[in-house]
Amino acid sequence: MFAVLKTGGKQYKVQKGDILRVEKLAAEAGETLQFNEILMVGSTIGAPYVAGAGVQAEVIDQIKGKKVIHFVKRRRKHSSKRTKGHRQQLTLLRVTDILEKGADKSGVKAAQGAGSVPGVAKAAAPKKAAAPKAAAKAKAPAASGADDLTAITGVGPAAAAKLNDAGITTFAQLAAVDVATFDAVKVKPEWVEQAKELAK
Repeated sequence: MFAVLKTGGKQYKVQKGDILRVEKLAAEAGETLQFNEILMVGSTIGAPYVAGAGVQAEVIDQIKGKKVIHFVKRRRKHSSKRTKGHRQQLTLLRVTDILEKGADKSGVKAAQGAGSVPGVAKAAAPKKAAAPKAAAKAKAPAASGADDLTAITGVGPAAAAKLNDAGITTFAQLAAVDVATFDAVKVKPEWVEQAKELAK
């Protein structure tokens, strides 16, 4: 009995015991995978896939295909050439079983392309923190009963962090600040007026 399966954008006609080279899959040598996109099994043709059918295969190795040379030469431009090589990453498989029915209940890991699984794909660069340190400092005192100083027009997260570092965490404390003598942060008179209104 044979089956026609689809993987990596290609179709393969397989029988039990066949060895295949397919586009790289997220698996290690020795693992058993199951292909669920089966277009045909024996005389049963799917629309587009055969329900409940599957092909199980054992991963032999992760390999690379033959080197392909891509050469570009532009006729009418002097000395305009480019040579580029490429080796496609492939997975070597041995077909172990063809299931006409019951593949969905077999419990075997489904075959997935390497690009669709984050653990197998190349490690992504670490993501930056969602908020800068200054914003994090500004939000930290808010949880302990302090006022949100960014509610004052002109006070952003960085200024709020500097005020918090200077010991000013509430509107009442900012309203009591003497603009002329306070050196820790450049406090504007408008901030003090707004803080007096918000402190009421």
